[in-house]
Amino acid sequence: MENRKYVLASGSPRRIEMMHAHGIIPRVCPADIDEHMPAAGGPADAVMFLALKKAQAAQETYEIEDGSIIIAADTVVYKDVIMGKPSSFDEAFSMLSDLRGTSHLVITGVALSEAGHQNAKVFAETTRVFFKNYSDGELAEYLHTDEAYDKAGGYAIQGYFSRYIEKIEGDYDNVVGFPWDRITSELRNF
Repeated sequence: MENRKYVLASGSPRRIEMMHAHGIIPRVCPADIDEHMPAAGGPADAVMFLALKKAQAAQETYEIEDGSIIIAADTVVYKDVIMGKPSSFDEAFSMLSDLRGTSHLVITGVALSEAGHQNAKVFAETTRVFFKNYSDGELAEYLHTDEAYDKAGGYAIQGYFSRYIEKIEGDYDNVVGFPWDRITSELRNF
């Protein structure tokens, strides 16, 4: 892994921080794509599709050195329906009301692509998250912070909302939006 050049097809501060924390300083090339989900397939298929679309967009938009490894990811929250990033207080309130006192899935699709080659690996990681029961007042107080509005499902496990998480089954980093252990495992075999 050490001898490769990495490109992160994302401007996510959390993903950048995670790579830096593991000693990798990627070239950051955010991919601007239409994030509408495909009509067919389930949530894992949707995030893998979007991650690959982001990797391809980065390759087409930026001059990336051949052989560099492009890493792209897309995360959703899923409980009966796919929940993306809420665009308003009401939408976030509705999402988080539906999730309280229950569990849901956080699914991240990741695409690894070698610039200049037809070599790509796409996978999805799933974590189950259990929420405590919180009041409408607690929820409204949370939604007056900025945290909810750029996160799938309207919350960040590493932020203010962590107080309402009962437990998780699976990879914590996946809930942050970047399943680091799985990514490094896949990179070793890539």
